[in-house]
Amino acid sequence: MVAEHNSLEYAKKLDAQDPLAAYREKFFIPQVNGQDSIYFTGNSLGLQPKTVRDYIQQELDDWATFGVEGHFDAKNPWFSYHELLTPKAAKIVGALDSEVVITHSLTTNLHLLMVSFYRPTEQRFKIICEAKAFPSDQYALESQVKFHGFDPKEAIIEVGPREGEHHIRHEDILSAIETNADSLALVMFGGVNYYTGQLFDMKDITRATHDVGAIAGFDLAHAAGNVELYLHDWEVDFAAWCSYKYLNSGPGNVSGIFVHQKHENKPELPRFAGWWGYEKDTRFQMEAGFKPMKGAEGWQLSNAPVLGMAAHLASLDVFDEVGMKKLRAKSEQLTAYLEEIIQDISNRYQDQCSFEIITPKDKSQRGAQLSILAHGRGKAMFESLTKQGVIADWREPNVIRIAPVPLYNSFTDIYRFGECLEKAISEK
Repeated sequence: MVAEHNSLEYAKKLDAQDPLAAYREKFFIPQVNGQDSIYFTGNSLGLQPKTVRDYIQQELDDWATFGVEGHFDAKNPWFSYHELLTPKAAKIVGALDSEVVITHSLTTNLHLLMVSFYRPTEQRFKIICEAKAFPSDQYALESQVKFHGFDPKEAIIEVGPREGEHHIRHEDILSAIETNADSLALVMFGGVNYYTGQLFDMKDITRATHDVGAIAGFDLAHAAGNVELYLHDWEVDFAAWCSYKYLNSGPGNVSGIFVHQKHENKPELPRFAGWWGYEKDTRFQMEAGFKPMKGAEGWQLSNAPVLGMAAHLASLDVFDEVGMKKLRAKSEQLTAYLEEIIQDISNRYQDQCSFEIITPKDKSQRGAQLSILAHGRGKAMFESLTKQGVIADWREPNVIRIAPVPLYNSFTDIYRFGECLEKAISEK
């Protein structure tokens, strides 16, 4: 028997009560089979805000009109363009304006930050990270360790789930920090694990890290724009995030940097320098000897990529209008409804297949993503979903990642996904 809430009528009722429902119209929804797709991959690439074209066109027009003088004469002068993004991005991650800058790309920023904050010694050289971190993070940590002359097998400690479990227990993270207290240089976790969707307790991880005298940093690629963050209050040392997932700013677009206020006026911190991070008032005097800007801006290297930043600004303006609290509230509702639908279908089709949600059930330990382990069905079922208009993500061996994004996904999307899932199960 179909569960009470697994109905189109109920989904539409939830949509009618949703105060953010109108924001769906502010995004382009990819079309499949002549209708809106069920787009559940905002955790990989967010959808395009309809205002992006106008924001970029403004800069193209100013480039055509002013040429190089657009750095100072454009409607939004390019010389200081990144400053338009700062306060809006700072709100999203819970930071002071001086602690944030938008620049470069994600892994580039992580490397630049580790130049400053991973300073291993013969005694303190180890890094603690999550097992099955996103590959780019794994490669970055491995190369940083090798750069300093250490063996990754000895220097990198991965904390993973216990035997037979899918989530990393918080107490196991704390235990790893305590066990390696005397040799630990850095703890660097993803804020949300890309594979399982597990949200980590960054506040407590930071506290425990500082208690043993180490540095705490986070890759927030799957957390920024997804969950509420309070980086300043948590006293996180550094963080970086991309803008193209939940922040909807276009493929491969710019990244954010956070450096806590306690580090903002330390010109002695080692760093790789470039002229856009040089003291702003005297930058164009072209003098030798790097003088970093105060705060996160001091980690900039090159001129701002204005066209990409224009797309990011279009999205940030939407976030600024809505606010993370409202987005998080709807996100929890969407994810709970998705969980209910999946569980109903799993119960009714258990003789053919079953679905195990490997994302934590506790809403305080997850964001907008549910990762579904499909028992008894392989990739053919996922391909059927794709043909029906579901745009989701498959990870080997048999995990489907589903991310209903509160800015543009609806409760009706989730009901329709359930319909498609039932059809995919029934197909031979």
